[in-house]
Amino acid sequence: MTITRRSFLSASAALAALPVLRATAATLPREADIVVIGAGVAGIAAARRIMAANRRVVVVEAASQIGGRCITDSTTFDAPFDRGARWMHNPETNPMIRLARNVGLDVVQAPAGQKIRIGRRNARAGETEEFLAALVRANRAIDEAARGKLDTACGSVLPKNLGDWAGAAEFVLGASFAGKDLKELSAIDKARAQDRNAAIACRQGLGTLIAKLGEQAPVALATPASRIGWSNRDVSVETPSGKITARAAIITVSTNVLTAGAIKFAPDIPKRTLDAASKLGLGSYDHIVLQLPGNPLGLSRDDILIEQSNSTRTALLFANIGGSSLCSIDVGGSFGRDLSEQGEKAMVAFAREWLTKLFGSEAAAAVQKTSATRWNASPFIMGAMSAASPGGQLSRKILAEPIGTIFLAGEATHETLWGTVDGAWESGERAADAALRKIGALKDEPADVPTQSTKRRKTTRPQGN
Repeated sequence: MTITRRSFLSASAALAALPVLRATAATLPREADIVVIGAGVAGIAAARRIMAANRRVVVVEAASQIGGRCITDSTTFDAPFDRGARWMHNPETNPMIRLARNVGLDVVQAPAGQKIRIGRRNARAGETEEFLAALVRANRAIDEAARGKLDTACGSVLPKNLGDWAGAAEFVLGASFAGKDLKELSAIDKARAQDRNAAIACRQGLGTLIAKLGEQAPVALATPASRIGWSNRDVSVETPSGKITARAAIITVSTNVLTAGAIKFAPDIPKRTLDAASKLGLGSYDHIVLQLPGNPLGLSRDDILIEQSNSTRTALLFANIGGSSLCSIDVGGSFGRDLSEQGEKAMVAFAREWLTKLFGSEAAAAVQKTSATRWNASPFIMGAMSAASPGGQLSRKILAEPIGTIFLAGEATHETLWGTVDGAWESGERAADAALRKIGALKDEPADVPTQSTKRRKTTRPQGN
C-alpha cells in the first residue's frame, strides 16, 4: 500500500481507535516495518506518523517513562511541574497545540515580558529600556558576525557598550537560551534560531501532553537499544528483551548519548555523522523548584524574573507556576553545569542564597519542600538542549542525512528550531516521512507538513526552557 495525502490525513484521524500496546520482554515484537529508538517528542511524533501510514512500528525506550526531555512531575508537590522543557512556540503553525486541545488538555499563553531585579528592587522603566537596547545591540553584533565567512563564537563579537547590562545580556542570549555561555556558542546557530517569543504552556504539563500523545504507540519501556545492525536494505535492533528486525530505523537519542557510544553500530556509522553530533553537544539547563506558600516574593502568576548580574553566577526565576506556590530557579551554562555536578543540596543552597540577595532572608526562610533536576547526570539524556559550537552550525544538516536505512531525528537535527519541542516534533515527522519513502510507503508529503524554512524573527524576551 502506498499512502497519499488524502489517505494519510484519513488515517491520522483514526489514530485514537488504535489499540494500546506496552511491549514487555514477553510481548516485544520481533519484526516491524520501522523501529524507533527513543520515546521522547521526536520518537512519539515519528511513531504517530508511521501509524497513520498503517505501517507496523515499535518504539524502544531506555527509560521507564515516555517523554525524553519532557517529563511532568505530578507527585513531588501538590501541583504538577515540568522537569524539562516547559514551553511550546509558534501557535499559528505548531501542530502540538492543536493536538493538546484534541486530547482534552489546556494550553495557555505565557505572560508577555519579564521583570528585572537590580539588587532588592525592580528595575525602573528607563533601566528596562536600557537592558532591551543592550539586547538589541548584542543581537545585531551576532547577526553581523553570522554573515561573515567564518562561524565564530557569539561571545567574541559582543559590543563593548553593553555597560551594566553585559552580564544579563550574556545570560539571556547564552545560558538561558541555549544552555551554553556565548563564548561556546556558534554565531550562525544563534542567528538562525527561529523566534521563541510566543510561549505556550500546557496547564497539565508538557510531559503530560507527550505521554498522552504517545498512549496509542507501541512503546517498550525500560528497553534500551544496545546494538544496531544496518545496511541499505534493513536493520536489526538488539535490546535486553530480544532483537527486532525492521526495514528502517529512526534514532532520536540526544547527541551526547550518540557520541558516548552507548549504542553500538554494525557497521559503524560514518565519522562524518559522529563529528557532526560532537559539534552539537548538549548545553546545561536545570530547574531548582521551591515551594513558597503565601507568595512571599509578591510576584504574579507565571512571572519571569532575571537580575542585573555582573557574573555567570545568576539564574532565571519562573514564579507561581500555573498559579501554584511553586517557583523554579533555572540555572544554565557553565555555572549551571558546575552547580549540577555538586548535587541537589548545593543547588538548593544556591537558590536560597539567590533569593536572599534579591528578596531578603524572609523569602528564603519561607521555602518549604524543594526538588532539583540534574539533566547532565541522566544516563539516557546527558544534558539539556543541543547548541552548536563555533564552526558547528552546518552539523545540523549533516546529522539529518540518512545513513542507509537509518534516519536521525531530534531537536539537534532542526536548523532553526533546535532546542525546542517544536523542532523535535517536526524532526520526528520529517524522519518518519523519509523512512516511509525509503520502504515505499509514502508517495508524497502531506500538505500540512511544516518546513524548516519558516521565517526567523528575533528573540527579545528571556524565557526558561
